[in-house]
Amino acid sequence: MANTGTASLTIAELREFASFSAAEQRYIKRSLDIGLGRQDAFKLWARDAGESASIRSQYVVYQELKALRGNVPDETSFAALEAFMGKLIRVAAFDLAQGRIEGFSAFRFLYERLLGAEVRPFLPSAFCAASALPQIRPDRRRGLLQSISEAAATAPGWSAREPSFYPEWVEKEAA
Repeated sequence: MANTGTASLTIAELREFASFSAAEQRYIKRSLDIGLGRQDAFKLWARDAGESASIRSQYVVYQELKALRGNVPDETSFAALEAFMGKLIRVAAFDLAQGRIEGFSAFRFLYERLLGAEVRPFLPSAFCAASALPQIRPDRRRGLLQSISEAAATAPGWSAREPSFYPEWVEKEAA
């Protein structure tokens, strides 16, 4: 019975990923390759000099992930909150400024995989803070902030279950 529950949750994750735009899916896979050190993102994802520069910047910004992993503050304490949220908002702002993540769902999907399930309670705050920064174009700010539901922003609790589906690059011939 436990396998059925796990399979159902994995299928739900697959469906959620399939609901994202092609640009969001591509960016999530690229980001996971960079953030988790899975593959050489330059070889897989760089189609031109602009993307190479973006990937190079992402590698630099994603160095912060090492400090964030395993250092998620306790939900009831304010200790270490400033250092954690500051870094998380800076990385989130970089990702949102790239213009490929269109809403909270894709953002949450990516960050749950980059940092683990324990970061879930902090994601609405980080998303809203990063979305509201002046580094995000005003027209994008509105769309991003409107994408987070009241339920997500005010959730009384979050699942501690780690994600099971991690999308990755698939060669056309293999597909």
